[in-house]
This record gives sequence, C-alpha cells and structure tokens, in this order.
Amino acid sequence: MQGEFIFPAYAAIPESFQIKAPIEQNTYLIDGEMRAWDGAFQDVYSPIYIKNENELKPQRLGSFPLLDANASLEVLQSARNAYDLGKGEWPTMSVKQRIAHMMQFVKMMKEKRSEVVNLLMWEIGKSLKDSEKEFDRTVDYIIDTVAALKDLDRDSSRLKKEQGIYAQIRRGPLGVVLCMGPYNYPLNETFCTLIPALIMGNPVILKPAKYGILLLSPLLEAFRTSFPKGVINIIYGNGKDTVGTIMETGKVDVFAFIGSSKTANTLKKLHPKPNRLRSVMGLEAKNPAIVLADADISLAVEECILGSLSYNGQRCTAIKIIFVHEQVKEQFINLYLEKLKTLKCGMPWDKDVMITPLPETNKPAYLKELIEDAQQHGAQIINEDGGLILHSFVYPAVLYPVNKKMRVYNEEQFGPVVPICSFHSIDEPIDYMVESNYGQQVSIFGTDADQMAQLIDPLVNQVCRVNINSQCQRSPDVYPFNGRKDSAEGTLSVNDALRVFSIRTMVAGKDSEINKNLLNDILEGRKSNFLSTDFLL
Repeated sequence: MQGEFIFPAYAAIPESFQIKAPIEQNTYLIDGEMRAWDGAFQDVYSPIYIKNENELKPQRLGSFPLLDANASLEVLQSARNAYDLGKGEWPTMSVKQRIAHMMQFVKMMKEKRSEVVNLLMWEIGKSLKDSEKEFDRTVDYIIDTVAALKDLDRDSSRLKKEQGIYAQIRRGPLGVVLCMGPYNYPLNETFCTLIPALIMGNPVILKPAKYGILLLSPLLEAFRTSFPKGVINIIYGNGKDTVGTIMETGKVDVFAFIGSSKTANTLKKLHPKPNRLRSVMGLEAKNPAIVLADADISLAVEECILGSLSYNGQRCTAIKIIFVHEQVKEQFINLYLEKLKTLKCGMPWDKDVMITPLPETNKPAYLKELIEDAQQHGAQIINEDGGLILHSFVYPAVLYPVNKKMRVYNEEQFGPVVPICSFHSIDEPIDYMVESNYGQQVSIFGTDADQMAQLIDPLVNQVCRVNINSQCQRSPDVYPFNGRKDSAEGTLSVNDALRVFSIRTMVAGKDSEINKNLLNDILEGRKSNFLSTDFLL
C-alpha cells in the first residue's frame, strides 16, 4: 500500500459526508438552558487530513467551550438543586413518568441519526458501518433499558408481609452522578452509564470524552426539552478545572467512568469522602487469545483478525496479544498475514473499510515506541508495510516473536499493533493472565472438549468472560460486562446498570389496623409514587 494515497482531496469526499460548516459550540447545557459561554474555546480537528495541492492538513470541525472551575461548580449546583436532597421533581417522579421523558428523548434522538453518524466518522475516524451500528445499538440499549425497568417495577408493585410486617421494596436514586465516557465509543459507552443513571432518578453531570465531543451537539436540544431542568448537565474543558473541581467538593454521589485506571484512580482520590462515593468503571484490558494445537485455524484467524483490528484495535474488548501453540504457529501466522492483506484501508465512509485514521494525536508516536522497543528485544515486523505512519494513519504492525521483555507484552497498545507469542505449555499463557494487571476477557480456540473444560474452570477465576472459538466482545448488552483487577469496578449490563445506579429501599409498617387503613388510603388514592401497586404495561 502507499500511505500518501490514504487521505483524500475534499472534492473526492461524497457530498453527503462533507462538513458543510464547522460546529461552533458556544453554549453548554446547565439547569435546563443552553447558557452562552464567553470564555476560552478549544478548536476541534479531525484525524482525517485533506489533500490540498501538495499539502495535507487536518479538517477543522469546530470548537467547544473550555469551562473554568466556577462554571463547573455552577453545573454541580444545578444537579444538586434538581436532586434537592431527594425531594426534587425527578427523584420523586413515578417510574412511568420518567420512562415517558426517556421515550421523548429517544424519539428526538432518532431524528439526529445522520448528523451524529457523520460526526462519529469525522471526529474519531470510525467507519460508516460501525458509526451507524453504534448509533442504532445505543437506541436499542435505551429501549431495552426501559423494558428492563418496567420488569423491575412490576416485580416491586406489591406489598409483602413477613413476620407481621408489611413492606414495599423498590429501588431509589443515589444522588448526583458524574458520567465520563471514552472516545472510542463516545455515544454508546457513554450512554450505557448515562441512561440508567438518569432513568433511575439521578441528576447527571456529563463530561464528554477528549475526542468525540461535537457529536453530542445535535442531541443537546433533545436533552434540554426531554428532561426537567438540572437533570442533565454537560460540562466541557480541561479535566483538572472541571472534573477535578467537582470531585474535590465531595458532593458527587456516584462516579461512572470508562477509561484508564490511572485517570480513574487520580479522580477518585480527589473525593474527600471516598466511603460515600459509589463507583462503576470500565477500564483498560489486555485480553489474550489462546490458539491451541487442535484449533480450527481458519476460524481462529478470522476471529483474531476481527478481534485485534476492528476499529484499529481501539476497543477495551479487543484481543491485545495472541498466544499460538508452537505446533500450529506457522500455519496460523501465514494465514493471519494473508487475511491482513485483504483488509481495506481508507476513509471512514469508504465501503468495507477496516483500517482508518487514529483520533489520538499522540497515538502514532506511542505505537512507534512500542514497535521499536519490541524490535530491540528480538521481535520483527512480519507483515509488509507494518507500522507505516502518515500523520494520523498507522498501518497494522504484526510483531513476532514477542516475549515478556517487551513493553507491548504487558502494555495495552489500544491501536493497530498485533503481538504474537508462541507457547509449548498451556501454563505459559495461563501464567501470563495470572501475572497480568488486567482481567477482563480471554478467547480460547480449540476443539478438544476435555482440554477446553480444563481451561475454562481456572480461567473464569482470572477474567470475567471466557470466549469459546470467538473474539472478545461486550455484546449482547443484556449480558454482564465487568472485569477483575484493574479492568473494571462494578458490573454493567441492561439489568445490572439499573441496580448500579440505585439502591434498595423500602417502606414498612407493622400489621395493625391503623397501618392497614393508612396504607389502603395511600394506595387507593394513588397519593405516593413510591408506595404504589400500579402495574406498568
């Protein structure tokens, strides 16, 4: 391949995907209004470079506000006012009413599909197919969350009587939630914490990821009009000035974060009352694939290609290192390299594109460091053009043989670098997982039932998902998504997330005549949203 032909002239971009005008985001959502910002702004540039005569320049997409500490504290106060010590409109609202607000948001969100998808491509270099999938999957997630909440509410829509005490047990909100999502799934992963936090009655402060900020702009009006004021607030800017300032107050009740463990640990330490801070986190991973001697090599290669290089390997669930039994290493590597040659490189809107520009400005240089370090310790780039860099574009580099002296053996590369190791004893990849700082998932490829069973039992105690003859992944969203060690805190799924952002609470009273009359009066008069036997359909 020739790197210089990757980036297009503007005229070559299909008209429907062109940026007609930059998005100058000069307002931010606070207390139910789009408030004008008169401070500093940050320009947003795409990882997509545009060819102009003999020059390549990144496409400017717009700008967003760089809020300061004072503005961030105002945002926090807006959320606290909406909660109002649990007395606010949103936390005391019935489940049925909160669902109605959420469905209004979904309706308005769907109308912005093409705008959001286009910005996903331009801001983070995600392919059209994957951008559309991310949007549609997010809509499905919201609808599934609503359905799960209805099920949860139906199960709670009656009084119980135990040992002479009547009680109704429901799940109530926790307070102000700070949500921070990742750049690689700035819509889906962010909404996987934002939506359940909101629908369970918590006011939310949303801090978009470092990349993928402007794609929320088309949804701001939907947020503003679909929820009561102060229920959803959005902050932009430097993390130290915004998130750091908010966390230091100790007035954040739940911290929902998807990103690196280093950043998560730093932010959590700022909270002065850590025992009162509930956290749910999806963090980094170094998911291995283990290809056994009896594996179906064609299947293993197919799944490992997708697992290691889908969206350039920029997924926490990506396969980050491959262990291949020495008996089949040549067969696996040769087939992997042949398959790699068929992967299409280009712009996100190109049909069937797989390898696209990287959004992180420092990522190409970091990947180069990893490659050079591996080469110094005996690895080779075994594919043609491996590691070729042109501005934001990095062609995949397959490294072999990789050993524990190399940084790429332990560090999460989060990009198109594929380290391959051979092993003789199965203890080698198992020891790797035991010693690793991470414990999210593993993929095992093999056909011998006895051997697979012997591997499954110990590996489920090292990671939280063992994938049999398939790549590591998060979906379907109804399954639990979590991890051990530095890979996660708490569990996310459609059902689990509703529980993460709420707490079991109850109203109880002794079986007495006065209590029976009181409860009947409240229930028959529908005087309480909590103490209610209404059944949601």
